[in-house]
Amino acid sequence: MQVNITFRGLDSTEALKRHIEDRVSHLEKYFDRAIEAQAVLSLERYLHNADITIHAGQYVLRGRVKSEDMYKSIDDAIEKIEKQLKRYKGRMMATKLKEAEKFAAFRVRNDILDVAEDESAKDRELSAQEAEAEEWSQGPKIVTSHEIMAEAMTVEEAIMQLDLADYDFRIFTNVKTGLMNVLYRRHDGHLGLLEVSSEKK
Repeated sequence: MQVNITFRGLDSTEALKRHIEDRVSHLEKYFDRAIEAQAVLSLERYLHNADITIHAGQYVLRGRVKSEDMYKSIDDAIEKIEKQLKRYKGRMMATKLKEAEKFAAFRVRNDILDVAEDESAKDRELSAQEAEAEEWSQGPKIVTSHEIMAEAMTVEEAIMQLDLADYDFRIFTNVKTGLMNVLYRRHDGHLGLLEVSSEKK
């Protein structure tokens, strides 16, 4: 088992490292393969954030918790992942759909953009319209970027993987239609599903 730990805004301590490694190792019993874990611990004002991601084959499981104590945040994040495992373990262990083998996975780049108001424009006391125009003339700033693999699956499996990874969206090839789909969380608590077609009507 490999565990990568990143500290942001707080000091790295051996006690916290050992605690994460011990808690993550508790999850190994659910898998018959090697797993990798990534933990990002950060401090936001008085809140201690623990963002723990487990990679196990094609599945990604994620627990994100904020509390006033880092050890509690870690424990609760691991507990959230374990609840996901207990809920979906049977389906995760099932044989992968043969229909999915017909479609090749493709890479999708996910950029996080910062579109905050330009401070230099405010210093020059520009109007709101002028400040916005200047900001967009320079283009939005990319804060972070990473790639995700979009694989072929059913809508039901996409919903499961969206829940496991605690993401806001999931891009995949729908094995029933052969088209790219985007599954996303709506503000009203429901899920939305977009299907992309190149056909002109």
